[in-house]
Amino acid sequence: MRRSDTDRDRTAGPRRIRTTTGALATASLLLPLLGAAPSGAQASGAQTSAHRLQLAFASASAEYHVPRSVLLGVSYLQSRWDTHGGAPSVTGGYGPMHLTDARTALADAPPHHSQGTEDARGDSARPPLHPKTRVPESSALPARLTTLPRAAELTGLPAERLRTEPAANVAGGAALLAAAQRDLGEPPSEDPADWYGAVARFSGADDSATATAYANDVYDVLRTGEERTTDAGQRITLAAQPGLAPDTAQLTRRGLRTLRADGTECPKTVSCEWIPAPYKEFGEGDYGNHDVGDRPAGQSIRYIVIHDTEGTWAGVLNLVQDPAYVSWNYTLRSTDGHIAQHVKAKDVAWHSGNWYVNAKSIGLEHEGFLVDPDAWYTEAMYLSSARLVSYLAEKYGIPLDRQHILGHGNVPGPTTSTIAGMHTDPGPYWDWRHYFELLGRPFEPGTDGGLVTIRPDYATNQPAYTGCSTAGQPCATHGSSEVRLYSDHDEKSALIKDTGLGTAPTTGVNDLSSRVSTGQQYAVADRHGDWTAIWYLGQKAWFKDPKKNPASVPASGRVVTPKAGLTSVPVYGRAYPEASAYPTGVPAQAVSPLPYALLKGQKYVVGEELPGEYYYAVTFTTGSHRAVIGKDLYYEIQFGHRVAFVRAADVLMEPSAG
Repeated sequence: MRRSDTDRDRTAGPRRIRTTTGALATASLLLPLLGAAPSGAQASGAQTSAHRLQLAFASASAEYHVPRSVLLGVSYLQSRWDTHGGAPSVTGGYGPMHLTDARTALADAPPHHSQGTEDARGDSARPPLHPKTRVPESSALPARLTTLPRAAELTGLPAERLRTEPAANVAGGAALLAAAQRDLGEPPSEDPADWYGAVARFSGADDSATATAYANDVYDVLRTGEERTTDAGQRITLAAQPGLAPDTAQLTRRGLRTLRADGTECPKTVSCEWIPAPYKEFGEGDYGNHDVGDRPAGQSIRYIVIHDTEGTWAGVLNLVQDPAYVSWNYTLRSTDGHIAQHVKAKDVAWHSGNWYVNAKSIGLEHEGFLVDPDAWYTEAMYLSSARLVSYLAEKYGIPLDRQHILGHGNVPGPTTSTIAGMHTDPGPYWDWRHYFELLGRPFEPGTDGGLVTIRPDYATNQPAYTGCSTAGQPCATHGSSEVRLYSDHDEKSALIKDTGLGTAPTTGVNDLSSRVSTGQQYAVADRHGDWTAIWYLGQKAWFKDPKKNPASVPASGRVVTPKAGLTSVPVYGRAYPEASAYPTGVPAQAVSPLPYALLKGQKYVVGEELPGEYYYAVTFTTGSHRAVIGKDLYYEIQFGHRVAFVRAADVLMEPSAG
């Protein structure tokens, strides 16, 4: 979901409640115009300015006899009322009502785990795992992916108008809700409490848990209220109705299927089903597609890794059920935020390309495409993901920060030879700022302690990227969570080079050499006018940071720097134990440094101190599986775009200085 430029001043965290009287709210439900809208010439001007979309909701409400608040609530959960310039979402949804037309918008591409050179398992004790499985051909599209053609039938409006014109799109959504109400045998009503079943049906879910979760989220928005300025500059307000109690019994008459939810590890506030990844032996020494463990008893869980699928829901689910493929713990659906769990948290999925991180993490795949800048994620999926991450973080004691809630692109290559093949999802178009607001951990300005938290305004931060559709060709202009780094305080200077890659940096959408991401923290190395320099990959890296539209906010915390007498310190992609820690029968793993160094005078932000650890699990039978924990301690640091590790014996850890 994309943030607007004015949205940055909203109160972060839980929604602000806007109180209003029930009588006033009900009386205004079907008015074609806002009661607070200007009159006369002013009203005429408002219809062509910032109130146009709000008036479209009122007009559609009156025409199709759907409460305006219901229309606004459904639209907020799908798009936060944004129009995205008429571009489709990752599942072919268009406009503020997210009307879907997957036949014209979706492309089947192999998921990212079967692309490139990354070994998703990332365990040097075993041969590299490079699955070649193709995504199967899509079957008939489900109803949730074809709501736009149905809306065109109901309204008589051309499909193209429903895709590109916000007012037409809102009318299409209203027509679908009205039709759902009729199909349920319910009369049109001015009371939003009477529309619970129709809202659940709008989700397109074919199971009761997903439909219920979706409808509950919409009614939560109705009770608490919302207001924001959209990506098209439209000011939208939904007044709070705190006492609203919907008729939930309507859903029982739909005859929806019941999910196979037994044993799932999900919060009660989301819909979740169990679609297991197989733990099967299929050849001599070959098995898949994860390892059995006993986390957190045998080893702690310290990370949650955010992925995008680079493929569609049905195809991705087929792959995770293939024992010859790789695995992850959860998949999240874009249209409604539905979750499928595949691997228990106690077990180790093969997803991040780094065995140390895999053994200590939970992987979440989100239906989406990294290189499609005009595609967007629904608010329903962001919200469902944030609820799941909050639940897992609380259960396993995982800090809610960017050194523990990682993108796949923040996971380091475990060895020098793996650096170039590591994946880069969810990419520059994932809205980390909004995501952490949903997690209840917004990136607020802190005390100026010599650190910065990267925090550009998503909508107005639009760095140029290339290679989204054709190598070397510009991507569409779009908001981004990432900020570009230069070798000097000048946009004409060279981009920062990642020496581990051995190639010149580019503006390619998958080139992480010279980019920092929202929420990441770095030590300030220098300042010059509207520019800030940070320590990054052993270099002084500059980014534009004007006071009127800053790309960062001040912060304080803990940093590491080389101990006295050391001019440089090795940097590692995994925190493995010392050789003496391995018991008989478990081969010692190399503690091999990456081709980087933390140099004298430089400082890097600390995530946490942790012992060296290795999970030995190379056989199908679990009798030989062992968690090896050493005495050598490491610090996890934010070293570049990816995190890294340094030995505690090599560095001094201290509070950041102002």
